[in-house]
This record gives sequence, C-alpha cells and structure tokens, in this order.
Amino acid sequence: MKILIPLPNKDFDLTEVSVPWKLFKDKGYEVIFATENGQKGEVDPKLITGVIFGQLKAKPEAIKFFRKLEKDIAFLNPILYSEIEVSEYNLLHLPGGHAKGMRQYLESTILQQKVLEFYQAKKIIGSICHGCIVMTRTIDPNTKKSIIYNKNITGLIKRLEKLAYYITSWKLGDYYRTYPEYVEDEVSRNLNDKSQFKRGGLNPYKPFVCVDGNIVTARWPEDAYLYGETLIKKLEEPKD
Repeated sequence: MKILIPLPNKDFDLTEVSVPWKLFKDKGYEVIFATENGQKGEVDPKLITGVIFGQLKAKPEAIKFFRKLEKDIAFLNPILYSEIEVSEYNLLHLPGGHAKGMRQYLESTILQQKVLEFYQAKKIIGSICHGCIVMTRTIDPNTKKSIIYNKNITGLIKRLEKLAYYITSWKLGDYYRTYPEYVEDEVSRNLNDKSQFKRGGLNPYKPFVCVDGNIVTARWPEDAYLYGETLIKKLEEPKD
C-alpha cells in the first residue's frame, strides 16, 4: 500500500499528521509526503511548546511519534504537488492545522487538481479537521459543484473552533481563525443539504469518524486514532 500526505510548508497539525503516519508505518505501508515547493513541511511550533501558558499542545505520545516522523527520509524529502502521480497511490490523507501557514495548502489549485484526480479514480480520500476544506474547494468539472456536494462529511466543528478562538484571542488574536468563515460554515454551504455535515455526539472527546463510500473524514486531533484505524480498514477491505 502506498499513501500520500500533502503538507503546507509550515503550520500543519502535529497530531493529525504523526498519528495516522505511525499507524500506516506500523502496517508496513509506504508513506510519501508532498509540498508545494518540495521543501520539508514545518509543524505548527505551538503544538509542541503549548499554545498558551504551555496548554493546548499535542499529547506526549503524538509528540513522540512526531520526533520519529521528523527523521523519516520521505518526510525530509517531499515531492512537489505537481509531481503527484495519482495512479501510484492507494490513499490520500489530507491533514489539518489552523495557523495561517495552512492557507498555502488549503488554497493550492495544483493540489485541488490532484484531489480531483483521486476522486475521479475512486481512490480513498481521508481528511481531518481543516483538511476537508481542500476537498470542499475541489470542483467537479462535470457538475461545477464541489466533489463533496452529495457526500456526508465532517471536519472541524464550529463550536470547537469558536471555543479555541474565544479562550485564546486575548493573547493570540486570530491564531485559531484560519479564515473569517468557520470551517463548518464553508463546508456546509457547499453541500446539497446542510444536514450532510456530521458533528458527532455532544461529547467531542468521544472519537468520531464519518464514512461515505471512499470518503473518510474526522473533526480534530482527538479523532486521529479512530480516523487512522478507519482508513486502514478501508484499505484492507476485499476488492470486488
């Protein structure tokens, strides 16, 4: 199995990259990274040191996984977005992150074209947190609508994004607001019906993953293990 993980050049979420990566590597899968310019991606440093007063950082186990990841040859030598050959991969994993460096990745038309090719080839596409924005902005040329238009999907839910912003804005301004529009709102307005956006249960700490055909999505770092495990199950399903 061969998996592709595109990244921005800075500010990706540590947990949403390193946890699925560790699960994939433990299964013996080959994992390839890609960035826009071929330079190594840099994690959001606040997720190691703590966002505010040492709090809101990644969990110790995820940081331990990241310390292994940052020595990985494929991570250190990513390919270009433009070099992605979709036919070589079994799965596309679109991680998230909320700091402003993520915009490079979220807005890349080259990456969106590659996502469209994964979708058209009926490959497995996974996204977590802000990663769903990349899919949302990928337009099907036949329908002129987002490829998620008729899909059930999840991503960073509004109440979590609001909470993070409200408790940190006095110190960090709009650090937790990648865009003025909330992730949930952008995704929902590109769906056929807003009910297709799934928030999970009332307790966001209970892991939740939404599966619709070959599209697997999750909300935030707390879902990372279940998300990675679900992708592995999808990869290993018997083929018709």
